[in-house]
Amino acid sequence: MKELEFYEINSCTMFIMPVDYGGKVFSKVMEVDDEFLSPLRPVDLIKKNCSYFGVSFESRKKGTTELIGYTRKIPIVIEPANHLFFFPTTSPNRPECAWIAHEHAENFRRVGPQQTLITFSDKQSHVFQVSFGTVETQMLRTALLKSKLLQRIEGNQKKSFYLHGPKLSKASENFSDYGNDSFPKGQK
Repeated sequence: MKELEFYEINSCTMFIMPVDYGGKVFSKVMEVDDEFLSPLRPVDLIKKNCSYFGVSFESRKKGTTELIGYTRKIPIVIEPANHLFFFPTTSPNRPECAWIAHEHAENFRRVGPQQTLITFSDKQSHVFQVSFGTVETQMLRTALLKSKLLQRIEGNQKKSFYLHGPKLSKASENFSDYGNDSFPKGQK
């Protein structure tokens, strides 16, 4: 596992989970084809990535609450253009909180009272110490957030199109710049 001081969350990030490393809580980051270790706690890694993409974690939380109406264990959009939507498995302030990428969670099933097996887009599975009901709720909340936010973004793009029209490219030359004798007979 590669150690990184700062890990940039990207479209290959599947989940971030806490791990005990020398008596401290670090983050184990699982990607589709790789894994990393960061000295930051999962929530701190999420916060740093929100800032990296230009918005504070607190602003993201506030925006999520305004969009979907929930205030506890809310999903966070780190960067909407690349569909970086993550949900916490418990309160983000708890040391056992993991963050799961909505985009990569394909299936989930109960394996114990507080254990849920999540299968990811690369067909790998991982057991999380969280109830099936919590994962189901978090998946639905994140889907709602994603749907509402992307509808707004698309709505703004449509408004811009209607206000400004399509962006047509202008040719660097005009056909009328050429005289009639520029073309052989019969090829105008």
